[in-house]
Amino acid sequence: MCFLDELKWRGLLHQTTATEEIVRAHLATPGRVGYCGFDPTMDSLTIGNFIAIKLLMHWQRAGHRPIALMGGGTGLIGDPSGKDAERRLLDRDQIKANVAGIQDILERFLDFDGDNGARVVDNGDWLSKLGFLEVLRDVGKHFSVNAMIQKDSVRDRLENREQGISYTEFSYMLLQAYDFLHLKKTCGCTVQVAGSDQYGNIVAGIDLIHHHLGREGKAGEAYGITAPLVTKADGKKIGKTEQGAIWLSADRTSPYAFYQYWINADDADVVSFLRWFTFLDQARVEELASQHEAAPHERTAQRELAREMTRLVHGAAELAKVEAASKALFESDVRALDEAMLGEVFADVPHSEHTADALGAEGVSLVEVLPQTSLASSKREAKQFLGSGSVAVNGEKVAADYRLTGRDLLHGSRIMLRRGKKKWHATHWS
Repeated sequence: MCFLDELKWRGLLHQTTATEEIVRAHLATPGRVGYCGFDPTMDSLTIGNFIAIKLLMHWQRAGHRPIALMGGGTGLIGDPSGKDAERRLLDRDQIKANVAGIQDILERFLDFDGDNGARVVDNGDWLSKLGFLEVLRDVGKHFSVNAMIQKDSVRDRLENREQGISYTEFSYMLLQAYDFLHLKKTCGCTVQVAGSDQYGNIVAGIDLIHHHLGREGKAGEAYGITAPLVTKADGKKIGKTEQGAIWLSADRTSPYAFYQYWINADDADVVSFLRWFTFLDQARVEELASQHEAAPHERTAQRELAREMTRLVHGAAELAKVEAASKALFESDVRALDEAMLGEVFADVPHSEHTADALGAEGVSLVEVLPQTSLASSKREAKQFLGSGSVAVNGEKVAADYRLTGRDLLHGSRIMLRRGKKKWHATHWS
């Protein structure tokens, strides 16, 4: 499918800098080079950043060559877009580490082999070599301050007298525009893809190309394609939870937590998420949408979403582990979980520390332990819950007079307590 058509049905096409017909004609020739930039403010990316990665993946699947641009140079400045205050400047070592971390993530998603193999480049390699006077003459000369201050990210900060905007961040547009010119001249790059908040920067890059290479003919060909800034149905950002952001790296968000985020997607969001984030084809997404509309309580769409995203980001082996863990938890068979998965599954539940000596030959009464957890506030309440049969140890319901012993320890240090069907508490014994 044509790149534009693919984006369109998925709801990921927002704007093109030329008419859609002109851009479509340009993309009819396979092997076009297009790039997307990544801001190295952290050493990882969240699922909010995944849309940008997915644009490059769709670009490559459409037969074109993607370039992932690392902002090793622009990251030292900071993009004012979407910010109501100056960014904290990062030092060069931190930027370098962040670039390396992001590059590791990108290499999991893009194919670097073949005629349209992806490339990763760092704008620090060329921006750091530019002289100040050179920038003023060859770049700044072609920018109108009158036009620059009309950009939303600049105008909003200028109107806020308490924050304002530094000359450093005000100049960010010039550097990003130069990136497009550099990639055009050195790599034959003709297209920049990005979120809709970057439209002004893209146009600035195209204008700079026209100033240097002319507007007519292949020499000056340059286009921009943007995706909308997607949000959940309630208008909130995607990937923000009470526990924090959902990251694309397992050391920040475990595969189990990642899977759970998607499987808990709201009914109002799940079909959009299937279109935006997965590579399921249109027929399959429409089939899942119909099934979801007919029986939302079965959560078929959420399960498919969670499987597809976990497989895509963490691989088939991790997906199998996660699904096995979910099955064990559903069947209250927590003893079947290995130590690492047990930690992942119960990472966010309340926990408490206890002395292992108490688990001697006779053990310790649950009536004594429960008030030390989040499951009961007093011995009286503990007796009530135990008497009603609502307390389970490691997934198995226990009698009112149950005593915890060393036999209950999972992997030598933990005992998982549950009240009712879902309220868990992790006890650590050392």
